[in-house]
Amino acid sequence: MNHAPAPSSLIDSPQAAMRLLVTLGLVVLGNSSMYVASVVLPAVQTEFAVGRADAALPYTLMMVCLGFGGIWTGRLADRYGLMPVLWCGALAVCGGFVLASQAQNIWIFGLAHGILGLLGSASTFAPLMADTALWWQKRRGIAVAICASGNYIAGALWPPLVQHGIETIGWRPTYLLLGLLCGIGMWVLSLRMKLRPPVALPASTQANAVASDVERPFGLHPTPAQWLLCVAGVACCVAMSMPQVHIVAYCTDLEFGPARGAEMLSLMLTCGIVSRLASGVICDRIGGIRTLLLGSALQGVALLMFLPFDGLVPLYLISAMFGLFQGGIVPSYAIIVREHFSPHEVGTRVGSVIMATLVGMALGGWLSGWIFDVTGSYKAAFINGLAWNFLNLSITGWLFLRLRKVKTPTAR
Repeated sequence: MNHAPAPSSLIDSPQAAMRLLVTLGLVVLGNSSMYVASVVLPAVQTEFAVGRADAALPYTLMMVCLGFGGIWTGRLADRYGLMPVLWCGALAVCGGFVLASQAQNIWIFGLAHGILGLLGSASTFAPLMADTALWWQKRRGIAVAICASGNYIAGALWPPLVQHGIETIGWRPTYLLLGLLCGIGMWVLSLRMKLRPPVALPASTQANAVASDVERPFGLHPTPAQWLLCVAGVACCVAMSMPQVHIVAYCTDLEFGPARGAEMLSLMLTCGIVSRLASGVICDRIGGIRTLLLGSALQGVALLMFLPFDGLVPLYLISAMFGLFQGGIVPSYAIIVREHFSPHEVGTRVGSVIMATLVGMALGGWLSGWIFDVTGSYKAAFINGLAWNFLNLSITGWLFLRLRKVKTPTAR
């Protein structure tokens, strides 16, 4: 296999655009498991006769494995190239869904989702975002945003299709077909990813572009600043996971049926695509920390709206609102790290913060189910999400206030 980098003349080229299109397809296929686990949750809970928290454990395990797998697959891609990693990912996606379709208890079902996260989704998450960044210079922001939007496209596409499959042929045959479709599709697309990324062109230096002291981000030592961002990442995604993981089960409890919940999840994530793309423009104008502060505040408003309203039409509207408000939160962490930490440490620090957000999604998915089992209602779970969102808002607001105090004035 050729380990030489592609010519730098291919950066920002039509070939880079075609690669981005293939990348988007890989993300949509590889990230399917992140959202169908929510759709199948009520059926799995009934068949395996387990509580809501136990039924949510496969999702939790998958997200934890995705966090660790992203670091591991990223290192493998750096060493061996992207195509072998994608081959392993295709095999894991196919094998994980097939194993889940044959599971006879919740533990085997959970193990299958761990495989889906550790190798399947992970191979099409961090490695593809890193690869995309190396193929683009002038339009890097929008290119990475398109790549990152792939998992929300997966969230908009797969839930209604899987719900239809559950209603017509059952969840087991649906999982089997999904594994074959996504696994084979990933393998075919991976054949277009043979080239190694080009050597990056020298970045143009802008004397006024950096306004913060990278040795003292937010006026803090880098280590506590990093930890604060990680805690904020966990907190915002515990809150974010409540509607994303449990909206289908919530609609089932309200007797609207799982199909309506799958439609709400699809709508939520479709609006998240718009939000994720728009967040790149907003970050360019107001910076990462302000974007995170804005997104956190708006996410809290959307979560609050779930408490007084539980009608069918209001839930559709609130789901759309939630998607529009929260889609740009996670990408803003990468912008914050790039703006306020040393550029030599960006890769490691971004990976750590993104892993923290995935841990938050995993924790929130399980915790909301556990609270439901204890209280018999999702109201307390929404309140729990609001509390975690307030923690994120508090940390982000405190960092923003510190930044205003230590920020070095820049010429415009």
